[in-house]
Amino acid sequence: MLERVFKLSEKGTTVKTEVMAGITTFMTMAYILAVNPSILGTTGMDPTAVLLATALASFLGTVCMALMANLPFALSAGMGLNAFMAYTVVAGYGYSWQVALLAVLVEGLVFIVLSLTNVREAIFNAIPLTLKKGVSVGIGLFIAFIGLQNAGLCVDASTLVTITSFTDDFHRSGICALLALIGLFLMAVLYLRRVKGAILFGILLTWILGMLCEWTGLYVPDAAAGYYTLFPALEMTDFSRLGLTFGQCFHVDMSEVTLINFIVVVFSFLFVDIFDTLGTLIGVATKAKMLDADGRLPGIRPALLSDAIATSAGAVLGTSTTTTFVESASGVAVGGRTGLTALVTAVLFLASTLFAPIFTAIPAFATAPALIMVGFLMVGTVTEIRFDEEHLTEAIPAYLAIIAMPLFYSISEGISLGIISYVLLGLAAGKGKKIAPLMYVLAVLFVLKYIFL
Repeated sequence: MLERVFKLSEKGTTVKTEVMAGITTFMTMAYILAVNPSILGTTGMDPTAVLLATALASFLGTVCMALMANLPFALSAGMGLNAFMAYTVVAGYGYSWQVALLAVLVEGLVFIVLSLTNVREAIFNAIPLTLKKGVSVGIGLFIAFIGLQNAGLCVDASTLVTITSFTDDFHRSGICALLALIGLFLMAVLYLRRVKGAILFGILLTWILGMLCEWTGLYVPDAAAGYYTLFPALEMTDFSRLGLTFGQCFHVDMSEVTLINFIVVVFSFLFVDIFDTLGTLIGVATKAKMLDADGRLPGIRPALLSDAIATSAGAVLGTSTTTTFVESASGVAVGGRTGLTALVTAVLFLASTLFAPIFTAIPAFATAPALIMVGFLMVGTVTEIRFDEEHLTEAIPAYLAIIAMPLFYSISEGISLGIISYVLLGLAAGKGKKIAPLMYVLAVLFVLKYIFL
């Protein structure tokens, strides 16, 4: 049956290889089950509900990828997209998390339509490659900055930000910041040694060190100051908590948001999701040598449709945009070539719902190094940007997008400035005819946003 469904022989693989690849992929991306509740929890969402929604959306999307596209790619709540929802839409714009989930749902439904037509390709082709890479780098810096803050390493100061004082309140905030640094080092060493699941193991090791510090008295919990015991409660998952987020995207007061502003938020989600997904699919497929002679990925349309379905379902369940994970490359690297790899990963995500109390008990100083490490992996794309004089009209907008995201604390602002500056510099350099018409439309929309919002 597996041979008939996944065409294992045709792809040159075996059941054993696919199963091991699926386990490897899950190990390298399971950190999202600890990180996503931590990020979305800042919006007021229940962490257990977020974890359950994340795991279920990951399961659904990855099953769709396995059965519809027969590709070894796994999906979960996208890093960067969850930060955009929590720190830009909710904390920055002041919208409720219910409105943010509605925006994710609308984005997912639009993405479904785009995945069934050629509009998605038109949008993708309109944006210059250099700017796409700049957006990826900017998101990486933004995520790393959030990690530094969550770790307590980066704090407010007269210079806007500075490194924390480890000696002040050492037994609470100081030791947490120090443990975050140690965790980052452990994670980097594991990654350097090519350990599968380096980020997840780094999180768990840092957490264990924290529990040892509490046991020896180096860490002193103080609930009034926001510091709690690091030892998890051994209890069953309360699946009823899912009701705290399930369907909440349909219970919003639209009077708190203008239509134009809501459209901007939806577009920002859609923009990042489209390019993140396409970039991941092409990058991982290239590594697996799945592209045809024309550089196209057979089955990309059902793959994109799987992504869109997962995003829509995830919004209803109660999590941020669900997208294809670049960590899928780890499973591909050990031989995963078919949807069976994805199916194994999906089953493991479903099983992880039984251990929700453990994942949600992981402290912020243990998940913060994961954000910093993921930021590092995304920033690496900067080496692909050409900064020579011949490419300045693309390099400068990419640079503006990169620095705007962490400094303005907003992914959408980086995208806006990148597109506007690209069009203006292109016109100033006499290259207006080379700019795709859709880019003019996008630039005008972003300018109108700054004027009227």
